[in-house]
Amino acid sequence: MRLALVPLLAFAASACAATPANVAPSAAMKPSVQVSKATTAGQAGLVDVATLAPDLRVEMRYAGSENFTGAVVPGYEAKKCLLLKPAAEAIAAVQTDLRSQGLSLEIFDCYRPVRAVHAFVAWTHDLSDQRTKAEHYPNVDKSALLGPYIAETSGHSRGATVDLGLLRCEAQACTPLDMGAEFDLFDPRANTDSPAITETQRANRQLLLDAMRQRGFANYPMEWWHFSFKPEPTPTTAYDVPVR
Repeated sequence: MRLALVPLLAFAASACAATPANVAPSAAMKPSVQVSKATTAGQAGLVDVATLAPDLRVEMRYAGSENFTGAVVPGYEAKKCLLLKPAAEAIAAVQTDLRSQGLSLEIFDCYRPVRAVHAFVAWTHDLSDQRTKAEHYPNVDKSALLGPYIAETSGHSRGATVDLGLLRCEAQACTPLDMGAEFDLFDPRANTDSPAITETQRANRQLLLDAMRQRGFANYPMEWWHFSFKPEPTPTTAYDVPVR
């Protein structure tokens, strides 16, 4: 997941294929970013990536409890990877490229509603909830997560950012490649070029980097799993429609 503005987690805002007609500023967004008044994915110009690449493994961790909050996150009502059309088509192209190599993408997160970002921030303030510390922030105090690891705005909300990993597929069974750090681990080991990983893990990260770069995606160095499509279709518009 990746936070925009600060390390690890991505929170910034993305947009739709065309500038939406009724947009209103939000105090939760940077002054240069507006939140669209679109109420459905269709109005926002978001498409389901699985309709373009049905063989993707779509995990969408925030639609379940297997994430750093330990619960379903507001705004995620279905395990669907929604992106603006240019980004969705680029992900489908990456998947086609990888399948020819016996590999596949595993999707952890795509478009993220603004309300979900607000829920992440609220979670950081609830210091009594330490359910996921061992798995997601074993070496960091929860009170220190907001800022260095969790930001208050997210590029995912702009609809052209994805969190994903790689699978090796053999005999119709696909298993995750070892990347040296799990998705949403708040730790320097998650940095793409971390010196704390093995050569095999580094090579696996490089496979993902190369595949994504070839189709126009740029990696966020603090998180090996985080990529944004460049140029973003509408970089000053964020969305708050639920994933359903």
